[in-house]
Amino acid sequence: MPRGRVLILAGSDSGGGAGIQADIKAVTMLGGYAATAITAITVQNTLGVHGVHPLPLDLITAQARAVLDDIGADAIKTGMLGSVGVVEAVAAVLDSATVPAVVDPVMVAKGGAALLDDAAVGAVRSLMIPRAALLTPNAPEAEALTGVAVADLDGQRRAGEALLRLGARAVLMKGGHVPGEVLTDLLLTPDGETLLTSERIDTRHTHGTGCTLASACAAGLARGLPLEQAVAQAWAYVAEAIRRAPGLGGGHGPLDHGWPVRGRE
Repeated sequence: MPRGRVLILAGSDSGGGAGIQADIKAVTMLGGYAATAITAITVQNTLGVHGVHPLPLDLITAQARAVLDDIGADAIKTGMLGSVGVVEAVAAVLDSATVPAVVDPVMVAKGGAALLDDAAVGAVRSLMIPRAALLTPNAPEAEALTGVAVADLDGQRRAGEALLRLGARAVLMKGGHVPGEVLTDLLLTPDGETLLTSERIDTRHTHGTGCTLASACAAGLARGLPLEQAVAQAWAYVAEAIRRAPGLGGGHGPLDHGWPVRGRE
């Protein structure tokens, strides 16, 4: 039986709003158990990324193997990978595990800093997408991976379909970068599509939204939820976390990951 165990392979955010820190909070709040293999340490706050320090490939692999060989996992979530070598190492970890992988193809931080080498985009396309039970790109990431312009819902649909053809078993096309008063995320599978829509929230406090959403989806899958239910639960959790953002920092502030423990008042 699924036990809610999620192994997260991603970078650390010293500001706590994104990366491993956001991942752990989201998985925990949705009833899962988070374990980690850190790919890089970033010097980061709400004002931007001030430094990126990749970890050695053998250390990344060793962290993942230590978790899988003892604790195990019911789902894996990948975030910031950074380079071709890390992509290759993480792909090998996914091949050694027989659990669904939620792949967040992190390329650029909220403040604009690059978190994936140009050379690694092709590696993500060829190695990570075919291993994804769920791929969670935003519009710029989907454009970089497919070459399809994503400026409206039709573009989200066409890019998502292209990603399915590249081997992803499901794609959650995030609409935060798509203009319009209504925000639409589009879940695509070979069996059809599901629209998740809401009024756009006017806020600068959205740091870590993508990391949080992907990890929340992984938490649901790790607990045995069907894909559509896991995504819907994650989407509702993130929407409320944005609405309840605590307003920390002078830039792109974090979400309120812990809102469920404080109730809805």
